[in-house]
Amino acid sequence: MRTVVGGIWLAYLGNPLGRVLGEDGWARVAGVVLLVVFAAVYLGGLLVSGPIRRPPRRGRELALRGVVLVVLVACTALLVPIAGDQALTCLVFVAALSMGSLPVRWAWVTCGALFVLAEASLRLVPGWQDNGNGLAVVLATLAVWGFRVASMRQDALVVAERELAELTIEEERSRIARDLHDILGHSLTVVTVKAELAQRMLDVDLDRARRELVDLERLSRDALADVRQTALGVRGVSLPAEIASARSALESAGITPDLPTVAEEVPSRYRDLYAWTVREAVTNVVRHSGASRCSVTVSSTGMAVEDDGVGADHHADPGHGLDGLRQRARLAGAHLSTGPGTDGRGFRLTLDVPR
Repeated sequence: MRTVVGGIWLAYLGNPLGRVLGEDGWARVAGVVLLVVFAAVYLGGLLVSGPIRRPPRRGRELALRGVVLVVLVACTALLVPIAGDQALTCLVFVAALSMGSLPVRWAWVTCGALFVLAEASLRLVPGWQDNGNGLAVVLATLAVWGFRVASMRQDALVVAERELAELTIEEERSRIARDLHDILGHSLTVVTVKAELAQRMLDVDLDRARRELVDLERLSRDALADVRQTALGVRGVSLPAEIASARSALESAGITPDLPTVAEEVPSRYRDLYAWTVREAVTNVVRHSGASRCSVTVSSTGMAVEDDGVGADHHADPGHGLDGLRQRARLAGAHLSTGPGTDGRGFRLTLDVPR
């Protein structure tokens, strides 16, 4: 397409061609041959220079483009004795091809030199007329430069869109991985605790053991449904549901829960973050803390989960849970911190949200 569009402008070689056809004998033949060679090399230069926005990548490629321009300038110089001032029309094509094929700095230098050559020739050679070739060189240079800038910006936009699409895919993968970790970590922890409790109840309280087994089945089905919904990207979390689930998990693990019964003061835009925090924090308490008590406090400015267990040691190898939770908090503009409990014992996780 670029060759076709560039080839259309070769019609302006009709000016030097008319002057050449007005000559006799060898001059006419030589002039026609030079113009044919010029046109062919120009079209070939459009082909070898590649996309207008892409500078040459290798020395050999740059050398080939340079050879093309040198041949065009040579043809123009040889046309001068035959076509006179009309031969300067060829400089417009040389300028356009230079701006479209050379590195930007070299292109501007070359086009500037061609402009000076066109203007100086009119003043140094007696009898030559100003056919506007100097202005044509400037206009051709600016036009091709405009196309070049537009093409480079279009390329940059395409690259940015591709990177954005890749980033979106990567973020979605991270979200699914984070959600699956949190869902399965919590569900499997509760399943394990209830299975151990049911096993202990078999010889003591069969009815309690049956209830725990029924809960195991329900939890397994819920976990499977959550995994499916997460993979489809349609799963949400509910803060009241997570508080109720946390209470059940803590009681099954023999840990006394101190949880809020309502959470109406929590801002609606942070309710999902609060819910994920309750899920991950309580899961870690059940898994690792060895605590006898766990408390969860919520307010409009944040929440805290605290236990009286072994302290920071039970988070020595937390896996990806807390990292994923920190990432959720960061994306929401909140801050997550961890440390010892208020009296120096146990472990405390604190979530602070913007007012």
